[in-house]
Amino acid sequence: MVTRKEVAKLAGVSEATVSRVFNGVGPMKEGTKSKVLAAAKELNYHPNAIAQNFARRRSGNLGVVLPYTPKVHLFSTYYFSETLSGIGEEARKQEYDILLMLLSPDEPVDYARLYRSQKVDACVILGSMDTPEHRQSLMQLRDLKLPFCLVNQHFAGMDFNEIDADHVEGSYTAVRHLQERGFQNIAFLNGSSFYSNSLDRLEGYEKAIREQSVDGGMNGINKMNSREQVRIEGNYSRTSGYQAAAELWERRLSVDAIFAANDRMAIGLMQGLRERGWHAGRDYAIVGCDDSDAARLSSPSLSSIYVPFFDMGKRAAKVALEQFAAGDSGQVIQEKLPTKLVVRETSGEVSEV
Repeated sequence: MVTRKEVAKLAGVSEATVSRVFNGVGPMKEGTKSKVLAAAKELNYHPNAIAQNFARRRSGNLGVVLPYTPKVHLFSTYYFSETLSGIGEEARKQEYDILLMLLSPDEPVDYARLYRSQKVDACVILGSMDTPEHRQSLMQLRDLKLPFCLVNQHFAGMDFNEIDADHVEGSYTAVRHLQERGFQNIAFLNGSSFYSNSLDRLEGYEKAIREQSVDGGMNGINKMNSREQVRIEGNYSRTSGYQAAAELWERRLSVDAIFAANDRMAIGLMQGLRERGWHAGRDYAIVGCDDSDAARLSSPSLSSIYVPFFDMGKRAAKVALEQFAAGDSGQVIQEKLPTKLVVRETSGEVSEV
């Protein structure tokens, strides 16, 4: 194995100079740098990546924080798998490895611990919740100027880096689609209010319902009394959708369509209602959210709102790593990527397979 000493001897410089060239440390004459690189190429010298990163105070790792929930297979969940794929692509592009941190709900929230141990240079955070504990930990990262970016979560009034989707518009589009198909009593199966995307989807749902309630709105479609709204809260799991079927079954006479805040809950709900003899696409319409693989493969196929999780993950990784490279907090990035409706059998004719 070729050593740094051999490169220094061939280039006619000190070992310290060779180290500064490969670590990008301090000023360097262009001629000296060229001699060192030429000698390294001739000898086929490759610097030790661990030593390089140590000299640069760079771990070479991008942290990814995930919520840990027992008995939930995170990596088979469409949202997490797609987002992680996007993060991974950007990390690989920038020659970074990914270090996963699983945050258990029964342990204190401490996003800064990976930075303190110098295991990561920046973090992408998935699954953060709008609680005082999470806010305090995120504000600590911000105040310490530690680079991080949130995915699929935003905090009103806080200057955190956030890459999100336009869930308000996505939800609004889903409900408007159902209204335009002639459905008037549209139930809403939402997730926990600790997540901003749940609040955003509720906002889009209520906006569409208000418009339908206005006299003369929706080209003559009968208005819906707001008291007839049926809202059920799940937790984004298929099980919670299945359990919601019991409640919805009791209120089925006042419901002809459903918007579910993700595909997993929608499919669980469809299963629970099918066991009671109520079939999606025949007895009621339903639209999910995420446009997951399961939406395409379910029977009948599930109409859904496409959410660009892969692009969100990729963009978040880029933001976090660029913030680290800049050396300070820099400009706060807060973006919302567009969503779109994909119509399938549960709410209309198939438009995509």
